[in-house]
Amino acid sequence: MGKVISVANQKGGVGKTTTSINLAASLAALEHPTLLIDTDPQSNSTSGFGIETSTVTNSVYEVLVGGVQLQDAIRNTELPFLDLVPSHINLVGAEIEMIERPQRERILLNAIAEAREKYDFIIIDCPPSLGLLTINALTASDSVLIPVQCEYFALEGLGQLLNTIKIVRQHLNTELEIEGVALTMYDTRTRLSNQVAEEVQRYFGDKVFNSVITRNVRLAEAPSFGKPVLLYDSISMGSKNYLALARELIIRNKELFSNSPVFSGKADITN
Repeated sequence: MGKVISVANQKGGVGKTTTSINLAASLAALEHPTLLIDTDPQSNSTSGFGIETSTVTNSVYEVLVGGVQLQDAIRNTELPFLDLVPSHINLVGAEIEMIERPQRERILLNAIAEAREKYDFIIIDCPPSLGLLTINALTASDSVLIPVQCEYFALEGLGQLLNTIKIVRQHLNTELEIEGVALTMYDTRTRLSNQVAEEVQRYFGDKVFNSVITRNVRLAEAPSFGKPVLLYDSISMGSKNYLALARELIIRNKELFSNSPVFSGKADITN
């Protein structure tokens, strides 16, 4: 059964969608069947794979509000092991439409039940808020991956996210864990990045991934071409960073994937 991971941080500009796109692409490149679900009304994970929302018939909105089956909203990507459930601007009003639904916090949980049998990883890109869409994602997930940018006020607002995770764990999903904290926008030239990294390490301890996402021009350019950085520039530092993060994530979950290509030597996981 696949593992469901929400990528969440209500603070904007921390690399949440960049991490969702490129972590999912890297897991797929390592031959793990992966599904990326875009639950952000801004639809950046959708456009990040070159999909125009105007061409989308069934999206996560129809799954959450219209009763459409998840399998009918899944789209293929350029990567053989990666599928996507796109978002749509209509998702802006979804929380209001969901509010009267019975078990409204568990709609996504029920929708993805069958998909867990098909994919090794299901990555959920959450909106930059702690509303009903994010609550649905956390309720449906096994764990949460938190991107934290290496800039001033890096830990600002994280207390609120951690409190939300605690509430979800108490009332909706007792198995929810913190998968880890990923440091993003790391600049090796500045003392600030090192200071922030040390502060995050003190706060989260061994939950911090060893793999760090450095600032990289190719990584920043890739979304405008509708591609994850692996397809835009496979030898860029951004590609290497996210492949390293994907490998570390797989190793942390190696008991689930003892027969995976990463451990059997079939996949190329060299730097």
